[in-house]
Amino acid sequence: MIEIRNVSKTFTLHNQGGTVIPVMTGARLSVAAGECVGLVGASGAGKSTLMRMIWGNYLAASGEIRIAGVDIARARPREILALRRETMGYVSQFLRVVPRVPAIEVVAEPLGNAPDAEARAAALLTRLRIPQRLWSLSPTTFSGGEQQRVNIARGFVRPMPVMLLDEPTASLDAANRETVLCLIEEAKARGSAIVGIFHDEPARARVCDRLVDVAAFTPGAG
Repeated sequence: MIEIRNVSKTFTLHNQGGTVIPVMTGARLSVAAGECVGLVGASGAGKSTLMRMIWGNYLAASGEIRIAGVDIARARPREILALRRETMGYVSQFLRVVPRVPAIEVVAEPLGNAPDAEARAAALLTRLRIPQRLWSLSPTTFSGGEQQRVNIARGFVRPMPVMLLDEPTASLDAANRETVLCLIEEAKARGSAIVGIFHDEPARARVCDRLVDVAAFTPGAG
């Protein structure tokens, strides 16, 4: 489902005279259906950079990033958007939503016009212990932990063949952490290919089938 071959990434500092900083070279990764691969490495090693290239927010300088056969590194914007709608889900560390939109609508939005969209959103909000009295409120007014749970509910409400998880258990108490780990295990059982960043080592050990150290892709490594 996910195939990364010889990917490199540079950043150009336009306010520093156009200085080009190489941040990744020769990155490679393969993730099969039903497998969870954890990205590890020191802060600044490139974990989030690689995740954002898979999602299509960062453009790779070279190489291939194939998601269900589509090369994100060369895909047109509409192809990337189509992948995000139908194939690839992303749970980021931060909730970004339009203000004043109720939490239940935020969670249901990936389901489009599905007749059971609100019921499915409600089921996940309940499972993640968001009180029903908050569902009609904008999650921008919620605590950090509540916002993260809304973000997780939105990411898991529609089963996707590919999932990207950036610190999904951060800011969560023990009960909600357990719920999220169960959601990840259920996604794997359905056949989702998952790439995750987990600083929570016990969580990583529980759900990841193997780890990839992105430091190996740092220019000059090895």
